[in-house]
Amino acid sequence: MFGSKVIVVLPAYNAAKTLEKTVAGIPKALVDEIILVDDASKDETSRLAKSLGLTVITHETNGGYGANQKTCYHAALERGADIVVMLHPDYQYDPKLITHFISLIQDDYFDVVLGSRIRSRREALEGGMPAYKYYANRLLSLVENLASGYNLSEWHSGYRAYTRDVLEHIDFMHNSDDFVFDSQILFQAIEKKYRIGEIPVPVRYFPEASSINFPRSMKYGVQTLGVAVRYWLTH
Repeated sequence: MFGSKVIVVLPAYNAAKTLEKTVAGIPKALVDEIILVDDASKDETSRLAKSLGLTVITHETNGGYGANQKTCYHAALERGADIVVMLHPDYQYDPKLITHFISLIQDDYFDVVLGSRIRSRREALEGGMPAYKYYANRLLSLVENLASGYNLSEWHSGYRAYTRDVLEHIDFMHNSDDFVFDSQILFQAIEKKYRIGEIPVPVRYFPEASSINFPRSMKYGVQTLGVAVRYWLTH
């Protein structure tokens, strides 16, 4: 896949405080286009993104995290992407690591690459990940691994890369518009027998980084367990 067209997609909501730092870290020499989808932000996300030279798509109403990703992937495929890297624009993940996501796909090791924040409990907690999020992440990932037969260290990363073939052959448009989209698309990739790899990424939590609150986290956890159980029962 050398000579592949690489598009980075940024599913954004109120990301004005962190967007410039995120974009500055993206290795521009390896990336053909950066698409930001603004899910009806209440801040200056769209205006700032346009000033940074990004391709900007704006939702008139807030559709949710999953709905945002659907627009991201559809737009990237329309623009001829061979590799699509999805990165949260909240600067929680180091954009410079995109280099390694791309190379693992171009060298034909994997079809999907995930950025895993779970290298050790100490590092995750010292990096600012709330304790309840760390333990919930570990528990949900354990259940998802048992259901799928995989051994991924983290199923809930906001830093991923997909080949065009994956996104063309997975029916992601019928997934949830909510946060559980992330788990659904991985189960779909596993069902299609795509190769999934991981890259360890540093944990970087800070006040400006996006994070869902505890009630939303609980809802997400219940939805994720439901997806895992349904997969387990049908495979």
